[in-house]
Amino acid sequence: MKYSAARILWEGLTGHKGWKPVWRDPAPRPHYDIVIIGGGGHGLATAHYLAKVYGQRKIAVLEKGWIGGGNVGRNTTIIRSNYLLDGNEPFYEFSLKLWEGLEQDLNYNAMVSQRGIMNLIHSDAQRDAFRRRGNAMILNGADAELLTTEQVRNEAPFLNFENARFPIKGALMQRRGGTVRHDAVAWGFARSADSHGVDIIQNCEVTGFKIENGRVKGVETSRGFIGAGKVGVAVAGNSSKVMAMAGMRLPIESHVLQAFVSEGLKPIIPGVITFGAGHFYVSQSDKGGLVFGGDIDGYNSYAQRGNSPVVEDVAEGGMALMPIIGRARLLRMWGGIMDMSMDGSPFIDRTHIEGLYFNGGWSYGGFKATPASGHAFAHLLATDTPHDTAKAYRLDRFQSGAMIDEKGAGAQPNLH
Repeated sequence: MKYSAARILWEGLTGHKGWKPVWRDPAPRPHYDIVIIGGGGHGLATAHYLAKVYGQRKIAVLEKGWIGGGNVGRNTTIIRSNYLLDGNEPFYEFSLKLWEGLEQDLNYNAMVSQRGIMNLIHSDAQRDAFRRRGNAMILNGADAELLTTEQVRNEAPFLNFENARFPIKGALMQRRGGTVRHDAVAWGFARSADSHGVDIIQNCEVTGFKIENGRVKGVETSRGFIGAGKVGVAVAGNSSKVMAMAGMRLPIESHVLQAFVSEGLKPIIPGVITFGAGHFYVSQSDKGGLVFGGDIDGYNSYAQRGNSPVVEDVAEGGMALMPIIGRARLLRMWGGIMDMSMDGSPFIDRTHIEGLYFNGGWSYGGFKATPASGHAFAHLLATDTPHDTAKAYRLDRFQSGAMIDEKGAGAQPNLH
């Protein structure tokens, strides 16, 4: 079914009786050409591009729970391409360009809102660093703009400009950044993949791999064995657990990243604002809630909930940046399981096991990377060669010394 204004009008006049399920609920087949483990944004995007761009058939996406129940539905919805290093910036700019055409590509309203993202500057040294990052962005085809204090005041007059410890001295602005409705991303990719013949199999947990003579033959699941010519793994915070079933140990730790939303308020936040003197970022949802987050919890966990110290730290950052947030009531909070790599950058690569491919280690960058991650992973699965924008995302980069340490914060995931 194609969505259109005419279709909406017709359904409204006929009692909305013609809408159909967005995707099928098929039983798994005995064998597929390609099996994608993980029905999150990256797995679904991979299946979409494999079928639509690379013409692959007999594809299955295996999800242990339900579509939208993982990180793709548990994030702060921000998209941007304001990175510094050559290994990252071209990839995230490619992703942002895919976001800009995503709704037409999927024929689905993902609520892409390019309201801009503003990284605040609080010191002269930080201004120099952001000027360098902005120049790197422009050299890679992205947009960047260095704002003065008065320009920031015009954009967001409610900020605490005269904070004695953290005065606001300007900002790095990317106008093309913004937010996207996370649930709609999952549903849109799932619907498109299904329409191209992909089997989306929910409540199907992978329990092991069948590997013979160094080659993967398929996967053991809670719904029986499923044979596969190739297997792609895109399971975010569960990467280490799943790849351990294939005998692999990854340079990844799993941590909880909490997010929060306030009660609904009148429009106040113009776009996305990040605090340059602490890890705090905030935007406002279409329902009026302030959506904000900060650092990961400082211990390893597979739980989708966090703890009080991070709540306190995020609240302190918000109060330092914009004291008016203290008048808002916190409505709810949740956590996503982050697959934190040792340099804060991801992996899209073949493994030493023939036919087994890995996509993970996204740290803080997972949601904004969704379309490019899917496109690059599909390219790798279809052609056995890395996508031009993802050539640096190799599994052996720590062995070869080719790390992509974007923030220069060291090798501990809790410092990224």
